[in-house]
Amino acid sequence: MAEVNKAPETVSPDPCKGWSLESWRSKPVRQMPSYEDKAALEAVEARLGKYPPLVFAGEARRLKARLAQAGRGEAFVLQGGACAESFNEYTADIVRDTFRVLLQMAVVLTFGAKVPVVKIGRMAGQYAKPRSSDTETVNGESLPSYRGDIINGSEFTAEARVPDPRRMETAYFQSAGVMNLLRAFSNGGYANLHRVHGWNLDFVARSPMAELYQDLSNRIDETLSFIKACGLNEDSAHIDETEFYTSHEALLLPYEQALTRIDSTSGRYYDCSAHFLWIGDRTRQPDGAHVEFLRGVENPIGVKVGPSTTIDDLEQLLEILNPHDEEGRITLISRMGRTKVHEYLPPLLAAVQRTGRHVTWMCDPMHGNTTTTSAKVKTRSFEDVLAEVIGFFEVFKEAGLRPGGVHFEMTGQNVTECIGGAHRLSEDDLALRYETFCDPRLNAEQSLEMAFLLTKTLTESVDRK
Repeated sequence: MAEVNKAPETVSPDPCKGWSLESWRSKPVRQMPSYEDKAALEAVEARLGKYPPLVFAGEARRLKARLAQAGRGEAFVLQGGACAESFNEYTADIVRDTFRVLLQMAVVLTFGAKVPVVKIGRMAGQYAKPRSSDTETVNGESLPSYRGDIINGSEFTAEARVPDPRRMETAYFQSAGVMNLLRAFSNGGYANLHRVHGWNLDFVARSPMAELYQDLSNRIDETLSFIKACGLNEDSAHIDETEFYTSHEALLLPYEQALTRIDSTSGRYYDCSAHFLWIGDRTRQPDGAHVEFLRGVENPIGVKVGPSTTIDDLEQLLEILNPHDEEGRITLISRMGRTKVHEYLPPLLAAVQRTGRHVTWMCDPMHGNTTTTSAKVKTRSFEDVLAEVIGFFEVFKEAGLRPGGVHFEMTGQNVTECIGGAHRLSEDDLALRYETFCDPRLNAEQSLEMAFLLTKTLTESVDRK
């Protein structure tokens, strides 16, 4: 019988945990909007609570097992996608192109890591965005900050910046559409390994660093030819399909609560808005609402770890979110910045090692490397992003551990938002196709170039004894 995720209204809270779907509401909460129309909010939450789940508990359990493998060094995680998805970019081409680049990166990283690559998209739900300030000022006028399309509009008008609960329904239906496309691309032949490698060859041919990448491409070619000679061709599910998971920051808790369901197989709560959810650097307070909500759902959970993270807080979070030390449950996502990774990451890594707890470590090299140009345009340097990942790998090599994965803000479009890379984009190039309404993303070619450059470093950092 097919797995069913039931609405949770008729199921009692687990008294052993002291947790319920509503318990987060009694905790201090940050980065959440204040809705003027409470009745409209409650009505939207009620409707969302009756809609079908976007993902299934069995899929989340499978991802948890894959993340456990990454924590043991038996797999490597690639997570990527937009800083924040836009309602206006809800097209099949945009979804396909980002999915395609993630597949291309995964093929290259698989060759370097010599283990399976777990593919997770920041897709089908990444509509909310934390902000450093509650207000934004333009030409002397101050308005509430834009917090993502699920909450308010990006247009700088008083009307657009009012939080509107009806946006949660739009986010749900658009996420459902994106999920439908991702499932079709994953299982319908688009992910065929030979096809994906053919795309990589196209990239190599037009790259200014073609000679550097050609040897690696030739070796991948040889590997695929060997696989084909063994009888695994395009008709084989091992070649023709791929596992692909979705993720987003669990920021807007009314939306997350409304999409939480009881799994009919295990009787446990799962947040069915995505397979993998993470707590941001601004909302990881051990006594806060976001930690309280996520401790009660069974999904694999990520926690962003930045320079302000203390050892005490990190140890508390591991105890609160994973008291039974379940493998694959917790992924710690380091986001230090290239100049701080060697200083701040080693003591946190050592502290987690001392606890003996099972975690998977990933590197987010984007958020600690954002700068502003003289023209007041936010950007990131490709070289800074690369340097932080390499620094992350070096810290793990020195500790005798294998890194678990990488986390990029990227797109399948050839935007011009991050400077540097093989094509040497400069600040003058940013205006050509600067399309983000939030944070700058690596474009398609920069993303794939990153994978090629990391492969050599990753190979050297992995202990294969």
